[in-house]
Amino acid sequence: MIRLALFDMDGTLFDTREANFLSYERACAERGITIDREFFLTRCYGRNYRDFLPDLGVPPELIVPVHDVKVVYYNDYLDSIVKNQHLFDLIDIMAAQGIPSALVTTASKVNTMDILRVHGCTDSFALIMTQEDCDVQKPAPDCYLKAMAHFGVSPEECIIFEDAPAGIAAARASGASVYIVG
Repeated sequence: MIRLALFDMDGTLFDTREANFLSYERACAERGITIDREFFLTRCYGRNYRDFLPDLGVPPELIVPVHDVKVVYYNDYLDSIVKNQHLFDLIDIMAAQGIPSALVTTASKVNTMDILRVHGCTDSFALIMTQEDCDVQKPAPDCYLKAMAHFGVSPEECIIFEDAPAGIAAARASGASVYIVG
């Protein structure tokens, strides 16, 4: 029996590709780094910034500064984010049956809360976990296991909704049932 549903954000609950690309493009351009849209969308999106920024030519000492500036610019592109209404309808149906939902994302808390606020979803989740809440990021299952522990449920009592390879690997490694959003 499912007692908890866990949802990834980027690519699962929201299509944030354009907002992410535009904010990283702008942050990188300030440092003289040009990024290719197709490369970003196919090879970087859905991965943690610490892992993909080097692939874009960002030197190690600029990885955190570029990300920090991206976080600031992200708000300028919130209108390009598309909500997956079907999954939010499912969250409402599960809530009516007493099944809580948790948002588990590697996105920053600032960007996560801004997206939820703009789309009127801040009250949709019983727990919101972001990159600041877990020391080890996806593809490790730590963030999912921490959310399960918060609710006192076993992996067998959970379903995880994911879209990206790192998130799918984390979800599978947690032992929960996994629904891959395409």
